[in-house]
Amino acid sequence: MAAALVRVVVLAAAAAAAGVEALSLDVHHRYSAAVRGWAEAAGHPGGLHRAPAAGTAEYYAALAGHDLRRRSLAAGAGGEVAFADGNDTYRLNDLGFLHYAVVALGTPNVTFLVALDTGSDLFWVPCDCVKCAPLVSPNYANLKFDVYSPQKSSTSRKVPCSSDLCDLQNACRSASNSCPYSVQYLSDNTSSSGVLVEDVLYLITESAQPKIVTAPLTFGCGQVQTGSFLGSAAPNGLLGLGMDSKSVPSLLASKGLAADSFSMCFGEDGHGRINFGDMGSSDQQETPLNVYKQNPFYNISITGAMVGTKAIPAKFSAIVDSGTSFTALSDPMYTEITSSFNSQVKDSPSQLDSSLPFEYCYSVSDKESVNPPNISLTAKGGSVFPVNDPIITITDTASNPMGYCLAIMKSEGVNLIGENFMSGLKVVFDRERMVLGWKKIDCYSVDNSSNLPVNPSPSAVPPKPALGPNSYTPEAAKGASPNATQVNVLQPSAGFSQLLQFNGNIFIAAALLSVVIL
Repeated sequence: MAAALVRVVVLAAAAAAAGVEALSLDVHHRYSAAVRGWAEAAGHPGGLHRAPAAGTAEYYAALAGHDLRRRSLAAGAGGEVAFADGNDTYRLNDLGFLHYAVVALGTPNVTFLVALDTGSDLFWVPCDCVKCAPLVSPNYANLKFDVYSPQKSSTSRKVPCSSDLCDLQNACRSASNSCPYSVQYLSDNTSSSGVLVEDVLYLITESAQPKIVTAPLTFGCGQVQTGSFLGSAAPNGLLGLGMDSKSVPSLLASKGLAADSFSMCFGEDGHGRINFGDMGSSDQQETPLNVYKQNPFYNISITGAMVGTKAIPAKFSAIVDSGTSFTALSDPMYTEITSSFNSQVKDSPSQLDSSLPFEYCYSVSDKESVNPPNISLTAKGGSVFPVNDPIITITDTASNPMGYCLAIMKSEGVNLIGENFMSGLKVVFDRERMVLGWKKIDCYSVDNSSNLPVNPSPSAVPPKPALGPNSYTPEAAKGASPNATQVNVLQPSAGFSQLLQFNGNIFIAAALLSVVIL
C-alpha cells in the first residue's frame, strides 16, 4: 500500500448522471494554497503549525522524509457517490503529508478527518480509546477531533468473529465474540488495533436531485494506535482504498452503492477530487492492472520511457500510489531515466541544499525560465502516461526561485509512481475491468466525456490559487460534534468551519504527493 496520508476537507458536489446515482469528493494536498488559506483564516499565519515555506528546500526535504519513513508491511453496481460532507480532499503538511477527507459515521453522526490511502484496505477511526492521538494539538491548527463510540450510535452493530471480514478468527474465544483486528505499518512501528464494528457511513448521490445515502459499512473501532498515528499522521482515522474486500470501494460495490471503480483527480495546484463508482471515459488512456494475490496493490507494467529526445527500453512494474509525494524508482530504471534527463539539461548542476534527497538539481536565476526535458512512460498495451511535472522548483523564503530538481528518488526493490507524476491527470482505478485509466483534465472543470460527470457546485470548490513566482507551481502532495438530527446536510464542527473559510490567493508551490505504504 503505497500511500501518503493527506487530505483535509470534503465538500458536497452533485452531478447529472444518465440513469444512475453517483458519489464524489475533491482532493487537496496539505501544502496547498487552499489549506494555507484556511490556516490563515483560522489565525495561523503562514499556514499550519510549523509548515515550511512552500518551495523551499525544507519543504521538499520534509515531503521526502515522510516518503522514506512510510512504507507498509505489504510490499456493475450503482453509479458514483461521494461523502456527504463533500468531495474535496486536501493534503496537510503537519499531518503526515497525507490526503484527508471529512466523513460522517453513526446515528447521530460524528465527523472524522480521515487520511485517504490507496495502499491500504481497512477503514478505521479512533474509538473507545485506550491509546489514541490527542483530540486537540498545535499541529491541528484550530481543528478539534472527535472519537467514535458504538454505545453512542443507535445504528452501530458488532461484527462477530464468524464474519467473512474477520481475519483474526483464531484469536476469538467464540464465533459470537466481536472480531478483533490489528494492522501493522512499517512507518515507525505504526499500528492500529481494536475491534470491527458496522455502522452507517453517510454518502451523497451525484444526480440531478442529490440525496443522502446511508451505507452500512464495516470498519475498525481503533482502540489502540501506535507510532505515527499518535499525532503526526492520520490522527483521526484512515480510510483504505485498496483492493481487499475490506476497503471502502470494495464494500460500496458489494452493497450495490457504486460501481467497483473510483477515480482521483490530481490538480497541478494540489486540489483534487475522488469519485466512487467512476468508470472513466471512452477517451481515456489505460493499461491492465497486474494481479498479485500476495500483494494486491494498483500495480502496472511499464514497457518504455521517453526522456526528452531519448527513448529508453524500460521494462518494470510499478505501484501507482495516490498518497506518494515523489516518484521512487529502483535501478536500473532510476539510473537510466535520471542520467538521460541530466545529459539533456542545459542549466548548471547544483546541490542547492544537502537536505534534499534528489540526485539531480540545477541552479537558475530569477529571470531564467525553466525548460527541462519532458518525461513520459509507456504502459503495457502502448498507452502513454504523460509526466506533466517531473521537477520541483526550489525557492527561498521570499518565493524567489533558486533552482529545480528532478523529483525522482532512488529506492531499493520497489517502484512507486507518485502523485508528482500524476499531476494534471484524472486517474481511474477500475477494479471491475482491472485496468488503470488516465487522461489530462482540469480538476476544477467538468469532464463532459465522463460516463458519470462531476458537476461541482460553485460553493463547494474553492477558487484556484494564484501561481508562484515562476511557471512551475503544481502544488505539492473531529472536530464535529454529533448532530442532534439525522443527516440531511451535515454540519461540521466549529474547528472545521473555521478552516473552510478559504482565501484562494495564497501561493502554494509544487505538486508532489508523498509515497506511502501504510
